Amino acid sequence: MNERVFPTLPERMENTEELEDVMTTPSSELTADLAGVEGDILILGVGGKMGPTLARMAKRAAPQKRVIGVARFSDSNLRSRLEDQGVECIKCDLTDSGTVQLLPHIDNVVFMAGHKFGASDNAAHTWAINAGVPYVVADVFRESRIVVFSTACVYPYVDIGGPGASEETLTQPPPGDYAMSCVARERIFQFGSQRYGTAGRLVRLSYAIDLRYGVLLDVATSVRTERPVDVTMGYVNVIWQGDANEQALRLLAQCTSPTSPINVSGWEKVGIRWLAAQFGERFDKPPNVIGDEAETAWLVDTSAARQLFGTPRISLNTMIDWVADWVMHDRPSLGKKTHFETRDGKY
Repeated sequence: MNERVFPTLPERMENTEELEDVMTTPSSELTADLAGVEGDILILGVGGKMGPTLARMAKRAAPQKRVIGVARFSDSNLRSRLEDQGVECIKCDLTDSGTVQLLPHIDNVVFMAGHKFGASDNAAHTWAINAGVPYVVADVFRESRIVVFSTACVYPYVDIGGPGASEETLTQPPPGDYAMSCVARERIFQFGSQRYGTAGRLVRLSYAIDLRYGVLLDVATSVRTERPVDVTMGYVNVIWQGDANEQALRLLAQCTSPTSPINVSGWEKVGIRWLAAQFGERFDKPPNVIGDEAETAWLVDTSAARQLFGTPRISLNTMIDWVADWVMHDRPSLGKKTHFETRDGKY
């Protein structure tokens, strides 16, 4: 479990182009793993927060393979950018089963489609995306390897004094359509894997960090603008988005039949109060912390992933420094909060 060092680690990111270049730089380990995996790569739901950078990383790591991104592409600029980076694009509404059946049958599938924010206001749509679409995909791509993006939200809250939920922890999430539909997504892919022998992995991801989005950006922005930081959900795990994407892609070489879950995040238990203080020092502003830490939180044990991949390349302190500089220079965000402080399951 040796710590791996990024070969050209910058002190800061000057713009979005540099950010995405760093975020999509593949490691030699990823390049070797993809070289050993037969076939091309199909990414379903490439238009989300992580999909574009995962697709670009895959193409950079395996330029000889076809990397195909599938989405509705309501943003035509995204399609153009991906195609400029060598990613083939197919426009498809994944809720249309007939159209999904017409997609090319590729050996390796990364499933990234999902619906979270607004889940409480449109529960039917949430279940259609998180549970209905997986049933079709598991059937159509039964002969492929399928790496599925899931979430740590399938777990119950666990004691903040413990190691976090492991892959053996029963999936009994708090109430709410989002978390429950995510359990359904896993169950459906497990059903397909058991029925057809499909190899795969279920990536239980906890809080990927992009300088334009994520728990660190939420806390940093609140501290800088002197808004309250609620610490009731007192602890989180976080991982650099590039590292999360890399581990997901490397899991194509670690698929099991039947499919099996794996926790993907940083190994540290990061205190929100501590995090606010770190940004307070960097901004020279005392954080406005409210609430008291609950005795439980959504925390995961990433021992299994570290056994496979080692420690994530980008450290927590580096992420904090990058985010602080990004916020201080008023660089762009995606304008989407994580709502990490939410404990009632309503997103």
